[in-house]
Amino acid sequence: MHPEETATDSVARFCAATRAADFDALMDTLTPDATLVSPLSGRMVFRGKDDLRILLTAAYGGLSELRWTEQIGDGTRRVLLAEAAVGPFRLTEALVLELADDGRIRTLNPHLRPWLTLTALAVWLAPRLFRHPGVLRRAMRGAVTP
Repeated sequence: MHPEETATDSVARFCAATRAADFDALMDTLTPDATLVSPLSGRMVFRGKDDLRILLTAAYGGLSELRWTEQIGDGTRRVLLAEAAVGPFRLTEALVLELADDGRIRTLNPHLRPWLTLTALAVWLAPRLFRHPGVLRRAMRGAVTP
């Protein structure tokens, strides 16, 4: 399969997995060393599939009406646009993805708005992430290479 097709398949599978809350399928779209920079702090960096499973399960599990509306880009960088709800609040997301050579997702950099919805999402995530203090401790190391 051509690398461009593999990347497209991985991005399409990521979108389908998040809509279906199929977190096993979502994890299959990521590289083992995948990272996500927190849109809440801008400094916390979640690394590796184990920590990302906890974060992404909590984050996407808290959304309803998730709809990916557009994919922009080709090659190793893609931007996904989405709309969703967090409780009564509407959310828009621009998710910047960096892809590995094999087409799997290496880096996720979400950009969420508006502020009120982002705050509601933070309130939703906090108790779920506080159950995993090791995940938070590792993420607070920031962008420093482990």
